[in-house]
Amino acid sequence: MPRLILCRPCLADVPTLFGFLGDAQAMQHTHADASLRQCRRRVAVHEWHRRRDGYAPWTIVARSDARIIGWGGLYDDPFDPGWGVEVAYFFHPLAWGQGYASEMVAACMSVADHALRLPEVRAFAHPANVGSRRVLEKAGFEVVRFVPEMDRFLYRRHRQELKAAA
Repeated sequence: MPRLILCRPCLADVPTLFGFLGDAQAMQHTHADASLRQCRRRVAVHEWHRRRDGYAPWTIVARSDARIIGWGGLYDDPFDPGWGVEVAYFFHPLAWGQGYASEMVAACMSVADHALRLPEVRAFAHPANVGSRRVLEKAGFEVVRFVPEMDRFLYRRHRQELKAAA
C-alpha cells in the first residue's frame, strides 16, 4: 500500500488509538470506547482473536510521517458475534476524506480473497455515514438489508474469484 502501513496493534498504541476511538464526535456513527481501559480491552481481545483466527484489526499508520491515523481490518466481532467476518475502519478525523479508508479496505479485500480465501466479507454502515457507504460500494460491497436494532445497513461482498465464476 503506497500511503499506509498496517501493523499489529501493541499496548503502546492504545493511548493514541483512544484519542479517536474514545471520541464521541469522531465515532458518531458507531461505538466510542468510554475509557482508556475499555479501548485497551478492545485491542487485546481482538489480538487474542488474531492468534486464533489469523486476522484482526490493524493499527493504521501514515507512511509519510509514521503517525497513527486509524484502526481497522478484518475480524469476526467478539463483542457482537454471529455476523461472520467483517471489515471495519476507524480513522482520526484529521485523516477523513483523504482516501485512506478505500486504500485500507482494498488491502483487506485482497487478504480476504487471496490469503484467507473467505467466501464473503460483511460490513456495517450507518445511513448518515455517506463516506463510509461510498467506500464499501466502491470496494464491491452490496447492501443486504437495513438492520433496525443496529440502525445500520448490512453490506456483503463475495470473494472476487467466486463472483467471476458464478
